[in-house]
Amino acid sequence: MDIADDFHRVSPFEIRRPVAQTAPFVFNSPHSGRHYPAAFLAASRLDPLAIRRSEDAFVDDLFADVVEHGVPLVAANFPRAYLDVNREPYELDPKLIADDLPSYANSRTPRVVGGLGTVARVVGDAVEIYSGRIPLTSALDRIERLYKPYHAALRRVLAETHVTFGAAILIDCHSMPTTIRTAAGRPRGDFILGDRDGRSCAPELTDLVETVLIRQGYTVVRNKPYAGGFITEHYGRPAKGLHALQIEINRGLYLDEIRIEKRPAFARLKAAMGELAARLTEMPAETFEAGRLAAE
Repeated sequence: MDIADDFHRVSPFEIRRPVAQTAPFVFNSPHSGRHYPAAFLAASRLDPLAIRRSEDAFVDDLFADVVEHGVPLVAANFPRAYLDVNREPYELDPKLIADDLPSYANSRTPRVVGGLGTVARVVGDAVEIYSGRIPLTSALDRIERLYKPYHAALRRVLAETHVTFGAAILIDCHSMPTTIRTAAGRPRGDFILGDRDGRSCAPELTDLVETVLIRQGYTVVRNKPYAGGFITEHYGRPAKGLHALQIEINRGLYLDEIRIEKRPAFARLKAAMGELAARLTEMPAETFEAGRLAAE
């Protein structure tokens, strides 16, 4: 699987920028990529529809209007099933990789055990992607040529934002299957907000997002079962003026999960996400400045 061939016509990711950035927010859609390389599909045991079960389908489109509110949107074009940038760089699965893993690999995380490491072994409800194991060189090539450039670009956008506004707030955008349930078997909400139990961002951010969504008529849960992944944990440093909040959207609100097609309600939800962005960008940058939380 030659990455140079896979992505010579399609950029691995894109940064959609406003004419001028007017607020300290950066939106990120790391799992909505839908360019499935031909060589990857040929190596998979799944058909082109089944392999999309882990994709945050059309989430980048749901949040596309944030650019009109003066903030950038970073979006992957490579799919999560091919490479997951919401993982540590070397969460490698010994059940997937044919060769001995390097000493720096982290192969014992719950995500790896579940088959959802940096290079996933499964999609959806533990459905195996590949017919057999893949070479270590294939996994490392994806990490070097896709994962690292993606995070370098995201860090650069956040750093530019921080320099300009004195703070940077990352909104990490995801979707979740309708079948997932919360504690005690209760159906989960329309949205789950993950702030690492209050550690990854100022409380005012989570509070405002929850308030806006509830007023729009949606149900909201905090941190269960999704408290935020690697991106939220890695980039959320409130004491340094760097904040990160993960938003998980119930796919049933907008997606036919069998056909992977937009439902008629998609337009309403997209408008709601534009309204959310408008409310967020009205927040004063001083709310997020470095040292404010420590001082309090």
